[in-house]
This record gives sequence, C-alpha cells and structure tokens, in this order.
Amino acid sequence: MARRTGSLLQWSSRVFSVELDGATFYFAIQYKPRGEEAPRLFRKLQHGDTCYSLLVCGSDRIRRAKFYGELRERLLRDLSPHCDLSPMSSFLPNVKDSLIKGYFLKDYSDCSSDTEGLLRDLTRNDPVLVCSYLRGENGLWTQHVWPDSESRSGQYYVVPTEAPEYHPSTLNIINSDVFYSFDEACEVIKKCGDIIPEATSVLELLPKSVQARSKPDFPVIIIEGLDATGKSTLTESLRDTLGAVIMQSPPPCLSPWRARFDQEPPLIRRAFYALGNYITAEQIGQEGMKTPVIVDRFWHSTAAYAIATAVSGPVCNLPPEGSEVYCWPSDLLQPNLVVLLTLDPEERKRRLRNRGQGKTDEEQELDHNQLFRLRVEEAYKRISGPACVTVDASPSTDQVLQQVLLLIRGKCHL
Repeated sequence: MARRTGSLLQWSSRVFSVELDGATFYFAIQYKPRGEEAPRLFRKLQHGDTCYSLLVCGSDRIRRAKFYGELRERLLRDLSPHCDLSPMSSFLPNVKDSLIKGYFLKDYSDCSSDTEGLLRDLTRNDPVLVCSYLRGENGLWTQHVWPDSESRSGQYYVVPTEAPEYHPSTLNIINSDVFYSFDEACEVIKKCGDIIPEATSVLELLPKSVQARSKPDFPVIIIEGLDATGKSTLTESLRDTLGAVIMQSPPPCLSPWRARFDQEPPLIRRAFYALGNYITAEQIGQEGMKTPVIVDRFWHSTAAYAIATAVSGPVCNLPPEGSEVYCWPSDLLQPNLVVLLTLDPEERKRRLRNRGQGKTDEEQELDHNQLFRLRVEEAYKRISGPACVTVDASPSTDQVLQQVLLLIRGKCHL
C-alpha cells in the first residue's frame, strides 16, 4: 500500500495540515530525520498519546465525497470517548486538485487496541489510507503507512514545514466547492443517480442546453446580502416601482429536493445549487424580454458561501483578489447590476430576533462564528464580472430604495 500510495499520490512530497483548536498546523515527512524539533502539532501531544491520520483516497470523487462525510459519523459513533477527532488534509503545495481530505485522531486511552481494530477494519474495503504516528526514544516522530507499518518502506520521519503560500482548500475549490460551468455541475448530479434517486428529478428540470447569451432586452438586477439585511423588502419595493418581476435563486421548483441535497457532502450539494442558478438564468432570459427582472440572490451567494465554508480561518486565508475563483461563469447569464446590502452585525442580529424565524445552518454559523461571517462578506466583495455595488442597509427602507433606484437609473438607464 505504501508503494502504491507513493506512486499515485507522490506521498513523500506532500504537506499535511490539521485543524486543531481554531488553528492550522502543518507538517511534512522525510525518509531521513533532519534533526529539527518536532512540528508544533506534535509538541502539543502528551507522553503516551497515540495518533492516527485517515485520508480518504480513491479515483471516484463522488464516492470519495460521500465516504468522507460517512466516515466522520462512523468514527464519532464507534470511537472511544477517549479519542479526539480533527479535520485534516494532505496536498502538494500549490498543485491544483491535489487535495485529499480526512481526519486526525488522537487516542489518549490506556489501550489503543480497540481504536486500531476499527481502523484496520476501515482499510479492508473502504477508500481510506490510515497512518499511525509514534514518538521514538530520541524524541523524533515517525509516520507509519498501513498496512506496511512494520516495514521500513512504510515509515517516514515527521518534520516541520512552513505554511503554504495559499490555504490548501483553495487548491480544490474550482468545480468542486464552486462550479463555473453548467456541464461540470450537471456531470456531478448525473453520477449521483444510482445513490440519490432525487437526482433524476432535478435533471429533468434543467435547460436542454446552456450557451453564453447577451443580456435580455430589460435590465436584470440582483439583490444580495446576508439574511435580515432587507433583501425581501427592497425587492418588493423595486418590483412595485419599476413594474418588474421578482425571481429567486435557488428557484422554487427545486424546493422539494433542497432538504435532501442539504444532507449531502459539499461536492454534491454545491452542484445542486449551481444548477439552480442555471434554471433561474433560463427563467430570467424569458421574463427579461418583457419586463425588468429583480432577483433575490444569484451566483454571488452560491460562490461566497461556498468559498467561505471551504476555506477556514481568518480572511487572509481566502484566495487573493483577482483569483480565478472569483470569476463569473462564462456560460451563465450576467446581470446588469448586483447590489450587496450590508448592515452592522449587531443590528442584523436584532432584526433576526424580531423576525422570529428559524435560522438555516449557514445563518447559525454566521451568528456564532465571526470569522465565517467576515469571509462571506469579503468573498462577496471580491467576485467580479460583475462585481457587487455595496449599499448600506441601515437607513430607512425608503432611503435604501431611493439609493438603489439611483444606481439602477445610472447603470441601466431606466
């Protein structure tokens, strides 16, 4: 297995990252020790702790994505309470699509035989690569690739390494967390047909073909922003003022299957919502020949939330401004104007409380994770082609409406 891993994944050239206590720890491996102090992650371990890594491999990315989520549930269910589980990944620095995801396991029980029995069972039939980590008498840590952990071919020394230039998750965003073409998203849902029966119903709703097209005769205005920033109020006011039609993304026709796909791993869930944008675009193209169209969220939301979820930590971990990650899909209808409503976080929370509505998982994450909210807001601002025009939503609803109408008249000549 170690030889196979080395040939397929360039194992000895990889960097490993572990998310622990809100921080990211990196380490590398070498055939021979270099005499350095142990990587920071291993300096945090207590004497007697036993550690393992589980990385989900395999060429079928649908199965890999499904198994990654199922693996976490199984580990949380079957592991001893004396085990801690943390997200982990392995990647080739600055090499796209080289990321493989998994978990780092710390076992601080007196006996690790039950844990090892579970892990060995996983390696029999499932697409998971297990490594154990041991500290020698000389204080050096070694990584042992299963099932060759007893042989020299499966042993590497664990050494420190610098943080990479780009957060490792950015290597895997394109057409995985964010989709940039109809065909790429459609292909994922097609491959889910044998494991998700609802995928067939979704495919039946899709346009027969998608081509880059010119804008409709009437303006298309997108209203973006976090919940409780006033999107619904503004879209309704614009409809009445401009004689426009309101549309939504994801479109209502996908509502029967949203709960089902929300349970799926990011690859499948994001493909589902990406296709929702193309269905909405088809509807926009038809309505936009007759009247102005106001759209409550579109591709900006799909991309901003996906990017902010995929990339952990502070805003500086996001792909840099100008990255292709923020570029509008070439085959998706482009709006004339995108308005991003912003609001002070405390005022937004107050409005949410007053609404008394249940929160989505992403809204709950926005509330208790400030870094996530900051990443979402920054990702919105970095998207280009078209970029968002930011509007402060804290004044009265009429003042916000008048400000947006000025933008529309200047940009869309209405």
